[in-house]
Amino acid sequence: MLTVIVDADACPRTCLAILRQYKGQWNYRLLTIASIDHQIDSEDHITVGRGADSADSAVLNNTQLGDIVVTQDWGLAALVLAKGAYALSPAGRIYEERTMDFLLEERYLKARQRRGGKRTKGPPARTKELDEKFERNLLVLLRRLSAAQDPE
Repeated sequence: MLTVIVDADACPRTCLAILRQYKGQWNYRLLTIASIDHQIDSEDHITVGRGADSADSAVLNNTQLGDIVVTQDWGLAALVLAKGAYALSPAGRIYEERTMDFLLEERYLKARQRRGGKRTKGPPARTKELDEKFERNLLVLLRRLSAAQDPE
């Protein structure tokens, strides 16, 4: 069974609502994973400790070939892609192997700036357009997976 795994530490509630909306129609397991610092209302949830990479490790350990992982963490997305799974950001970006080097380099440069005392921009404020893009690209991935499993 297809599993959609959510790195729920920083996933907007609207994304979770969209994922719940399509769960029955597309027949996937919806697994949320978050640290104990986050209250997540989910039927299938794993709570992890406060360690820096605890949630990421749990997401990776539960990811299998063909799953979909929702995360805004570019490093985690790269690891998910390496396992043969799909990765989608809460902003609706479908992560692809061909763009990961660029994203990881950008992440490195921003982290270096922050260590140097500079501020970097965070994610944009949540908008209806971001929710629509997330929903649209979730359906793109679900259709892609469905077509790959269809023997005809």
